[in-house]
Amino acid sequence: MKIIKPLSVLLFLSILLVQTASATRIKDIAQLGGVRENQLIGYGLVTGLAGTGDDLQKVLFTRQALYNMMVRQGITVNPTDFAKIKSKNVAAVMVTASLPPFGKAGSTIDIEVASIGDAKNLAGGNLLMTALKGPDGKVYAVAQGPMTVGAFAFGGKAAKAQKNHPTVGRVANGAIIEQTVPVALGHDGVLSYRLRMSDFSTASNMSNAINAAFGKETASPVDSTTVSVVIPDEFKDQPVTFISKLESLDLKVETSARVVINERTGTIVMGQDVRLSTVAVSHGNLSIVIKESADVIQPNPLAPGETVIVPKTTIEVTEDDGELMVVKEGVSISAVADALNAIGATPRDLIAIFQAIKAAGAMQGELVVL
Repeated sequence: MKIIKPLSVLLFLSILLVQTASATRIKDIAQLGGVRENQLIGYGLVTGLAGTGDDLQKVLFTRQALYNMMVRQGITVNPTDFAKIKSKNVAAVMVTASLPPFGKAGSTIDIEVASIGDAKNLAGGNLLMTALKGPDGKVYAVAQGPMTVGAFAFGGKAAKAQKNHPTVGRVANGAIIEQTVPVALGHDGVLSYRLRMSDFSTASNMSNAINAAFGKETASPVDSTTVSVVIPDEFKDQPVTFISKLESLDLKVETSARVVINERTGTIVMGQDVRLSTVAVSHGNLSIVIKESADVIQPNPLAPGETVIVPKTTIEVTEDDGELMVVKEGVSISAVADALNAIGATPRDLIAIFQAIKAAGAMQGELVVL
């Protein structure tokens, strides 16, 4: 039975993906300029916790926020007496959300809630009304509602049981949009598309595909990232229809020859255009085994002396024979995979081999180390 090694499996899958996705839609590789999400953030309080909230005697900003909330609700509280409260049913949190590009006032969005105090668990808590602001300081949404944590943490002084992360929660549809960010769609009859991966060839291919479908001089590449598109006269009053037709066009995507390695996880990913020049590779494994044991030395019967324990260390060094193998120039990614698999190295060994091949100048591509 033939054993398929992890690297060959990974490269085989990448070949399949390249073969089945030789034509890619514009909407999958480019984004319309100005149409994007906007980040929102707010500071709020979660109440109703079962004694797992912030310690008001230690977390002063939680105590101050609770005091301000009560004053706004018309509750008269003596600051001196309030400072003595020891309730742990409240937690200070930061609330974050993403405002969609065409979200309308009255629509709802999901929110994330994270503790910023010393709360132990947010399970069962209820988020009080929290204003979510943008970078400009304006309020774009208001959040409130019961949280879903998806975790638990219970324990005592001697033991504790915890699953997932109990100090971060989520409220589905927990924020109501109050105002939106205006988007000028097709301003002055021109659209600007930005490639998610910068590449001059892909920008040129995208421009050619658009011109072939809608006429010459409809699109022109500005640089390796931006493609400018002029809305045809027949679609001047229907920009949405034009965008939907444009984004459904297929084109060939050019990719850079790149090898990405992650030594922490032993992961290796190779692009389809990576090539190796003819190079000789030898890689041997060195293993060192250290064993600790103890010898007991005792005096003879009725003889003076003490029993002594003497530590004993045994070191075994084993080094595999390194065979010098010639990796011939690879004309395809599968040929490169076969050549490297023939060395018989593990993924972590291959990481070292790739770095050495790159240093020798035998790799035609970029080596990225994560």
